[in-house]
Amino acid sequence: MKFAYYPGCSAKGSSADYEKSTQAVCAALGMRLEEIPGWNCCGSTPAHAVDTELSAALCARNLDIAARQEAEVLLTPCPSCLSNLRHASKRMEDAAFRARVDALLDNPAAAHFPPVTSVMQGIAANCDAAAIAARVRKSLKGLRLAAYYGCLMSRPPEIMDFGDPENPTLMESLLTACGAEMVDFPLKTACCGASYGIPERAMTARNSGRILELATRLGVDAVVVACPLCQMNLDLRQAQASRAVDAFFCMPVLYFTQMMGLAFGFAPEHLGLEKLRVSADGLINKLDGLRQAEAREAAAREAKTAAAKAAEQPDRAEAAEGGRS
Repeated sequence: MKFAYYPGCSAKGSSADYEKSTQAVCAALGMRLEEIPGWNCCGSTPAHAVDTELSAALCARNLDIAARQEAEVLLTPCPSCLSNLRHASKRMEDAAFRARVDALLDNPAAAHFPPVTSVMQGIAANCDAAAIAARVRKSLKGLRLAAYYGCLMSRPPEIMDFGDPENPTLMESLLTACGAEMVDFPLKTACCGASYGIPERAMTARNSGRILELATRLGVDAVVVACPLCQMNLDLRQAQASRAVDAFFCMPVLYFTQMMGLAFGFAPEHLGLEKLRVSADGLINKLDGLRQAEAREAAAREAKTAAAKAAEQPDRAEAAEGGRS
């Protein structure tokens, strides 16, 4: 399948680690992501509230580039970008709206756009659990993880088409295939505060604190996300969140592609883990310790089996000698 790839603005800055791990994991799974040339900002979360048609024009230009690449599907890692691109594609089905948007573009947009989906959905659609498990080099077995989707990935359901809008399970499926234990996380689609981290800092701190408090209480090793804004609020703002809910947090918050990359055997620096505000070193050390303990147990079993076989050899030789006499 020919994938066009829209990274979005965050991928080139605040979520460069998401971009790095996405590229590594998709390449490992045989998915070639062809970045659309000359792409522009999709308008992120605020543009549509200012001017719906201008917001759609920003997205339509990107969709048009992907269409002219003859891409079968357009992938993007960011839920906000995904939402904007999907909303624009849907609105462009209205002829009058399309005409007004086309008037804002240098040239009228292509008549038909490729379908837009998230990187997460793209991986799941092209690689089943067995294919993902076959790529695992360092199983996540023994790690307890909480999947956090945020509020945009699955809503509105008629646009995002991401399964149950209140209880999506795709991230759990991918990470279970990598060996992890996924806990039931009731706040998986609760809002973390999204882009209100600056204008409504107190509200964002309370929302993020509520999510981190539950994750801590459930005893997970990490919260796993798919959204740059969610990752920033839950990772970078843990001190603010701690004060807001009178607790202390030291919870690693990784992108799902970073967790998959660890399972695939990539070194932390190849996944951008050094960029995390809350270090993932403890998580990585635990994972390494679990796999080393497994290796020692396996070696001990093999040695025991070999010793038992060696002990059987003299008995067989004596039995054979007795039979000849």
